[in-house]
Parts: sequence; C-alpha cells; structure tokens
Amino acid sequence: MSEENETTEDEASAAVLSELDGDAVAQSGLAGNPDLEVVLDIPVKIAMEVGSTQITIRNLLQLNQGSVIELERLAGEPLDVLVNGTLIAHGEVVVVNEKFGIRVTDVISPSERIKKLK
Repeated sequence: MSEENETTEDEASAAVLSELDGDAVAQSGLAGNPDLEVVLDIPVKIAMEVGSTQITIRNLLQLNQGSVIELERLAGEPLDVLVNGTLIAHGEVVVVNEKFGIRVTDVISPSERIKKLK
C-alpha cells in the first residue's frame, strides 16, 4: 500500500512540475491558467526612472527653483520601467492628450531579471 501511495505522489509531483514548466505556462497564456487568475488583480507599483545621481546633503539643501541636477544618463536614452523596484522594461516618453505616458520599447526577459537578482 505505501508503495502505491509513493507512486501516486510521484506522479502527482511530476504533473505539477510539468504544469510549472515555462513552455506550458507560455502556451496556456495568463487568462487561460486558473492558477494565475488569483494574482492578476494584485496591485503593483510601477515607476519610470529617467536617471539618478548621488549628491551630498549640503548640495541637496542648496537646491532652488531653476537648479539643474545632472543625471548619469544622456538625453534621449530610454527610461527604465520598474515594477516594485525591479527593472522589467525600457521605454520612451510620449504625450497623449496632454498627459505623459511611456511607450515600452524593450521588455527584459524573465531569465535576464533572474540573473540580475543574483
């Protein structure tokens, strides 16, 4: 009896692993996979990063209206699209109906994101 249970558990584990296979998930799509339906309505914070720099507190306190802060990026370089602080894409600024937006130009692959975490 215990051998039958172990075999059944092994088969169940194999089935779960095949469901989690990246190709199977990609082929099923987000909406078609009921396991992912649970997380589709979770809010996430998305931010666009134009650039960054480091300055001393002394220089920060001296900023006035009209002050210019030099960033490490060149004009025209793509923006970083961050979701919960993780880089997921690059894009460019667009204006639609007098509102700013971003056009995604390059999406970071999941494997590249995992490499950056290590």
